Amino acid sequence: MEIKEYNDSLALKEKSEIRDGIMHLENMMKSVDGAYIGDSDRCPLEHYFTAGIYTRKIFIPAGDILVGKIHKHAHPNFLVSGTVEVMTESEGSQTLTGPEFMISEAGTKRTLHAITDLVWITVHANPDDGEDLGIIEKEVIAKDYEEYDKFANKQLEYKEENFLTRIKNRIIKFLRAVSLIINKKR
Repeated sequence: MEIKEYNDSLALKEKSEIRDGIMHLENMMKSVDGAYIGDSDRCPLEHYFTAGIYTRKIFIPAGDILVGKIHKHAHPNFLVSGTVEVMTESEGSQTLTGPEFMISEAGTKRTLHAITDLVWITVHANPDDGEDLGIIEKEVIAKDYEEYDKFANKQLEYKEENFLTRIKNRIIKFLRAVSLIINKKR
């Protein structure tokens, strides 16, 4: 089966099947002679750093099929120019023509089939203002869904813990205020 036909067949699947299919497609591509995985001269990346922000710009030539990385955080995306078929488990199959703006939800991994030459930009938080791409990628990208799920669960625990701490602090503040009122009346 051709990769394009495989990608088309994913459009008919349920979300969990799409996720599995995207991973299978990536594994299939790894076995194809001449396929490139990760950064490539064929799809040059440009990196930009500004206060608290890391921006990544990629050129993708017409006809290329890529499988993106799993991003840990929601972030803005800009299809600056070109037409592309995109598949994600949350949005299914879409054909997009730039200029187009979208938010990628945390945990998104997508396949791209460039119908025409593309320019795609992603924007990520970079709170430490670092420029070491290895460090930034560890913060921004999960190597697989298992790592992403662990990260997402840890984030959820942190939010719940933070929420409970805020509630506890408000209760303490309230009790102190009540105590002051009671003590003033005596």
